[in-house]
Amino acid sequence: MSKIKSIAVYCGSSLGASPIYKEQAIIFAKELVKRNITLVYGGASVGIMGTLADTVLAEGGKVIGVIPTLLEGREISHKNLTELHVVETMHQRKSKMIELAGGFVALPGGFGTLEEFSEVFTWSQIGLHQKPLGILNINQFYDPLLMMIDKMADEQFLHEKYRHMAIVEQCPIQLLDKFETYIAPPVKTYNK
Repeated sequence: MSKIKSIAVYCGSSLGASPIYKEQAIIFAKELVKRNITLVYGGASVGIMGTLADTVLAEGGKVIGVIPTLLEGREISHKNLTELHVVETMHQRKSKMIELAGGFVALPGGFGTLEEFSEVFTWSQIGLHQKPLGILNINQFYDPLLMMIDKMADEQFLHEKYRHMAIVEQCPIQLLDKFETYIAPPVKTYNK
């Protein structure tokens, strides 16, 4: 059984251009249930978000959604979740998801996914949490971001100890295996 009880997943409210995104999201969702890990996500019933929630529920797992009133109609909030938190703002959504999660994973998505994952990455750097971070690099979707992380570190805008802070895997099972042994790097300081 997993020591991590819940994982917040940041991902797209669309399915993407390739069926592999949905296929891998289903594998990831089934692995969460197998490990008795609750899915915490953005609360939508569409796209990769909906696929994750539907699969976890169909497999007998627990799903907690967090959606702001602004997006409740646009992203079509999921009506069959274990819990659905409707909040007022995007900031409250992110804060609630961070509070509920024991770790964070980015699946393919757009700017919202990138923004949410960047925030939890930054929060780890400054010591607001020590929870594992992961990128499920389906179809090499995040290769450009990984190159940017390397560029930030090479140009000394990212401390070297954070270059590999996020666990990056193409396989959902391997990603979750590595979450079990995750150790957060030391908190960011400006001492050399």
